[in-house]
Amino acid sequence: MVLATALLEKLHAFFPDIQLDVLVKKPNDTLFSKHPFINKILVWDKKQSKGKELNRLIKEVKKEKYDTVINLHRFFSSGLITAMSGAKHKIGFDKNPLSRFYTQRVNHKIEPGIHEVDRNQKLIEHLTDAISAKPKLYPSAEDIEKVNKLKKDDYYCIAPSSVWFTKQLPIEKWNELIQTLDKEKIIYLLGGVDDNIIATQIVNTNIDRKIINLCGTLSFLESAALMKDAKMNYVNDSAPLHFASSVNANVSAVYCSTIPEFGFGPLSDNSTIIQINKPLSCRPCGLHGKKECPEGHFKCALEIEFTK
Repeated sequence: MVLATALLEKLHAFFPDIQLDVLVKKPNDTLFSKHPFINKILVWDKKQSKGKELNRLIKEVKKEKYDTVINLHRFFSSGLITAMSGAKHKIGFDKNPLSRFYTQRVNHKIEPGIHEVDRNQKLIEHLTDAISAKPKLYPSAEDIEKVNKLKKDDYYCIAPSSVWFTKQLPIEKWNELIQTLDKEKIIYLLGGVDDNIIATQIVNTNIDRKIINLCGTLSFLESAALMKDAKMNYVNDSAPLHFASSVNANVSAVYCSTIPEFGFGPLSDNSTIIQINKPLSCRPCGLHGKKECPEGHFKCALEIEFTK
């Protein structure tokens, strides 16, 4: 969703007076609470009955009488909403199972050197041009004010967790990385409430460091606002990486089982890739992360080296 904001930037630049609405899953709607280009946020609540929620959203989209619906997803549910939208122009990727009902289908292909924002840009190339914009989030004045008190001294941010095991650098490796950082700088740990377990372990292991656990205390936009001015942000191949890109924050992105060539790499001006420095026959083991290492050794993470 964060990378999709690049399309909002591009469409607004070419058509500043058009109405732009977004349909997102809860809680991603909080990313757009103060977005200056968005007129309306339609929210899919996954806690509700899928059938009833899907039917409600189809009716809501139809009611808006959109001229154009652009679908970035490749799943049946979003394809159905697009097909039933009543929009004159229905644009999406050919991999969606209902793409035959679109007015325009765009080939979706994972290939080296093509970033996700470039793939998404193909959907609106005929409306704008072929040059991709960068994703951008807009923390509010309140978001910025809340984290400004944390910015009095130089600091690092670390987002240690990921939804997928093989995308997450193990705790012992985070501890190794932390020992290479300036001892005088504060380290803020970022994440959700569920990330407190790993954050607490990191704090308790590195008692010689100034580490503050902020997991579960900041919203998405507040986290992005804090990351913006960090000396460096250390993240997995996960959502916080894209938060950093969206505010052009300094970022070092760790890749374990996945690789940046899939098209989800950092877009900040100052960005670094951290990954194992030798080839592994089993890497990458898939486009997305896995619940466990298929080979049982997790060398792609455990053999990453950190130096001061």
